[in-house]
Amino acid sequence: MTHQPEDAVTAPPPEAVAAPARFDTLPLDAKLLRAIVDAGYETMTPIQAKAIPIVLENRDVMGAAQTGTGKTAAFSLPLLQKMMRHENASASPARHPVRALVLAPTRELADQVAVNVKTYARHSQLRVACVFGGVDMNPQTAELKRGVEVLIATPGRLLDHIQLKNCNLGQVEYVVLDEADRMLDIGFLPDLQRILSYLPKSRQTLLFSATFSPEIKKLAQSYLQDPILVEVARPNATASTVEQRFYEVADEDKRRTVVQILRQREIRQAIVFVNSKLGAARLARSFERDGLRTAALHGDKSQDERLKSLAAFKAGEVDLLVATDVAARGIDIADLPAVFNFDVPFNAEDYVHRIGRTGRAGASGIAITLATRDDARLVGDIEKLIKRKIDLEPFVIEDDRPRRRHRDDDEERAPRRTPRSEFAEDGSRPAFVPSAPPVRAPRQAPKDPFFDQPYEADPNASPVWEKQAAAPVAPGSRSSISRFIKPKRKVAALLGGKVPT
Repeated sequence: MTHQPEDAVTAPPPEAVAAPARFDTLPLDAKLLRAIVDAGYETMTPIQAKAIPIVLENRDVMGAAQTGTGKTAAFSLPLLQKMMRHENASASPARHPVRALVLAPTRELADQVAVNVKTYARHSQLRVACVFGGVDMNPQTAELKRGVEVLIATPGRLLDHIQLKNCNLGQVEYVVLDEADRMLDIGFLPDLQRILSYLPKSRQTLLFSATFSPEIKKLAQSYLQDPILVEVARPNATASTVEQRFYEVADEDKRRTVVQILRQREIRQAIVFVNSKLGAARLARSFERDGLRTAALHGDKSQDERLKSLAAFKAGEVDLLVATDVAARGIDIADLPAVFNFDVPFNAEDYVHRIGRTGRAGASGIAITLATRDDARLVGDIEKLIKRKIDLEPFVIEDDRPRRRHRDDDEERAPRRTPRSEFAEDGSRPAFVPSAPPVRAPRQAPKDPFFDQPYEADPNASPVWEKQAAAPVAPGSRSSISRFIKPKRKVAALLGGKVPT
């Protein structure tokens, strides 16, 4: 037996220094592994390494992970693996029933999840469809009629298709509630309950979210069976790779602050979050006047306009994307350098999702929040949620606006021209002596002798209030005043007249 010296350093446990697990170590089908390699994935993120084996064991899961850590692959890869036994090349819709249902709160998130799932299933015969509101239902109906195994949907549009009998959820085996807290925030709980009532009782349910509130845990107790809680970080935590800065700025200086930070830090692209749709549209127009290529993304825009704005931003054709919280989830842009909270979010949990748009997949990023003195309560709510002390830093704005020139300043700066009478006999100019600024005489009003004289009454004029003789009425004509109407007495006592008796 070999004895180590007393001062030898003991190696840490293998788990502390173990390299990230690789995807090729998972019991996945070769077609899925090939798609993973094509997507450029090699090692798993912590949430994927913990959740995928549990899902493969047919257990219900509650997954809590920071946004941008790969939750989509954590639930889609094991579900695709379990559905590979149903893979077939038949053209019959009956051979392709809906077996996996993924519910997302927003159109952007549903579309992003569908893109990822289609990437993983590209080499298999499994069919993937995505349905959401704001677009024509006919193409979605045709795709559902052909049969799909994986259906990604928003609750409202899915209920529309169910009522029209475009899809049958009687053979669903797997259900995923992605960003369930957001679905509760925007009032989707009744829709969720209706959808879940159409599903078989024996199913595997997965619930993934970046935040877990008491309402979410209550929902999990109602619809999940003995779930396993998978947490890779403290709940409601923010990514450690994101630098968070809070500046105290007045409302009228916020736009100039964003422009100055973009210039100083040489940030090429960023998302600017606001709290209202109207504010997003107005701010986007203001940034356009500042020379920045800007697009607005909010709920009043059609789905086609929102998808075009996202595509232009991802392609680098847009510098700033001014968005409301509708876009805080579902936007997955690689290497987004910065996020601005132009308005402090009313809901503290939205702050976690907003800044989660940067610093994704281990990359670094910066999240800047512009707060006023009236936002103290909202900033305090964020402090309680992320359990971190927030210090509001003052921000010095460079006054690069051009100073307005006044006419008086121009007259003072302009050199006085030397009259010819002051020239010497030899034609040389006299020495320049700065003169005092000219003194302007006060401007006088024009005089008019007629309007300036005092008022004088005409002594020959008779007062209009004195009783005058009535004009004779021609016979046969009707008088304008009836003889039964007593005329009014006109009294002018205040003007020196006599009161008639």
